[in-house]
Amino acid sequence: MAEENIYAKDGTTDFCNNPAIRKEKGTWKACPYILGNECCERLAYYGINTNLVNYLKFKLNQPSVVAVNNVTNWSGTCYVMPLIGAFLADAYLGRYWTIASFSIIYVIGMTILTMSASLHGLKPTCDEKNVCHPTGLQIAVFFVGLYLIALGTGGIKPCVSSFGADQFDDSDETEKKKKGSFFNWFYFSINIGALVAASCLVWIQTNVGWGWGFGIPAVAMAIAVVSFFSGTRLYRNQRPGGSPLTRICQVLVASFRKTRTPVPADKSLLYETADEKSFVIGSRKLDHTKHLSFFDKAAVETPSDRIKGSINAWRLCTVTQVEELKSIIRLLPIWATGIIFSAVYSQMGTLFVLQGNTMDLHMGSSSFEIPSASLSLFDTISVIFWVPVYDRLIVPFARKFTGHKSGFTQLQRIAIGLVISIFAMLAAGTLELVRLREVKKHNYYELKHIPMSIFWQVPQYFIIGCAEVFTFIGQLEFFYEQAPDAMRSLCSALSLTTAALGNYLSTMLVNTVTDLSTRHGKSGWIPDNLNYGHLHYFFWLLASLSVLNLGAYLLVARWYTYKRPLVSTH
Repeated sequence: MAEENIYAKDGTTDFCNNPAIRKEKGTWKACPYILGNECCERLAYYGINTNLVNYLKFKLNQPSVVAVNNVTNWSGTCYVMPLIGAFLADAYLGRYWTIASFSIIYVIGMTILTMSASLHGLKPTCDEKNVCHPTGLQIAVFFVGLYLIALGTGGIKPCVSSFGADQFDDSDETEKKKKGSFFNWFYFSINIGALVAASCLVWIQTNVGWGWGFGIPAVAMAIAVVSFFSGTRLYRNQRPGGSPLTRICQVLVASFRKTRTPVPADKSLLYETADEKSFVIGSRKLDHTKHLSFFDKAAVETPSDRIKGSINAWRLCTVTQVEELKSIIRLLPIWATGIIFSAVYSQMGTLFVLQGNTMDLHMGSSSFEIPSASLSLFDTISVIFWVPVYDRLIVPFARKFTGHKSGFTQLQRIAIGLVISIFAMLAAGTLELVRLREVKKHNYYELKHIPMSIFWQVPQYFIIGCAEVFTFIGQLEFFYEQAPDAMRSLCSALSLTTAALGNYLSTMLVNTVTDLSTRHGKSGWIPDNLNYGHLHYFFWLLASLSVLNLGAYLLVARWYTYKRPLVSTH
């Protein structure tokens, strides 16, 4: 018994593929390298994303709507690519090698992007009026680098949080309690990187040059790679379990083949492997659940299921395989309700920046001008403030009333964030309405910066930061905890696709309202000169959609049943 306790009980291995020794591998001693990697990688990502709309508008000479859509399309792609990385991690490479290989692609993309903004012949040339005239080649090189970065994020985003959580053994109650705190501090490290990006890097891009502004994030990404590799000997690694998509398809095919086959009342008669180990490598067995019982047909054994004594996997599946599919299906309604929230969040990198461009950028009476994109640092400050407050104050306080070990359930935490996000859009819309009244009152229509401080935007950024701490961190933990062992990267990627679809939804909404509002020669809601527009209508549209989305979320969250405890393979 003492010998068994030497090793982690969840089947994780060390770098040499030997069983992970509990005292030597994983837990918090492995996490600094993972958190350092994430901090530097996020610094690199937000160093590009935060001010990208201004680069596209002023250096690539794109109209406001085109620049906004290019940012949201690229950002959306960054959150779709994780599906590829997650599949490779769960099926073949494992999370460690997926992060390592895609990080190299990321660094190559950052290098190309830096070259496109700094090398003569690759960077756009500008005339004496500071109007730039990029060539087709220059635009192409820029977007090649940009989308290589998007591909690189595909292997990092879905794997790093899951890889960090893998360092804590679900089978050990002491380690399991630490896992919830890991997700809070993981998100904290993200925002430390974002804080540096929104403050220092945006100022460098605006006042020093884009070559330096993109070069520093490239160096940060190289440091992220070094940090990750430095912890190699301390990591616990989950074995890849084979293609999760193949297993899902097998359950679907087997179920529909047995449409007329009755499911026995005694669920112990359903097919499962006889020994303690799961059919799925790197995963523990899952208990049978009553919901979505149609798919139980895949685990009903019939005489035709065996070919020469062996099981035909496309005719007969284990209960664990069936429960994997059920877990994914149960997650989908919760997943769908995250799309509107992500559309709200995406405004920080697009329309909030354009709104800030029209306001007074001076800090008090000084001559120093703060770049409009730097206001996102107040979102980051908000997150950095609320993470420890939530972890150290709110959770213990809420625990006294709810009795839940985490204070709130994961679904309750997400719901609170959805409510808070509505107020962010109301604040942004109200500010724009007040700003436009000042423009009309004093005839500021052709003024580049109206005499109204940009710091009036701080509340809308701060409110979104608070909403993030509840919703985004809640989603991270929820999708990891509710995922089957061998599908955790895939489920993390699934949660990230809400950000992609949120960005694409924002693009669609911007295009739709632009088409509708510019009919008959009108300036529309979002013209190049926002003083002639109605940007507050767009923010209020998002607030209305957020209210409807909250109602839908409360319905599906009430229907959701949490995954049953896993049966150990040891």
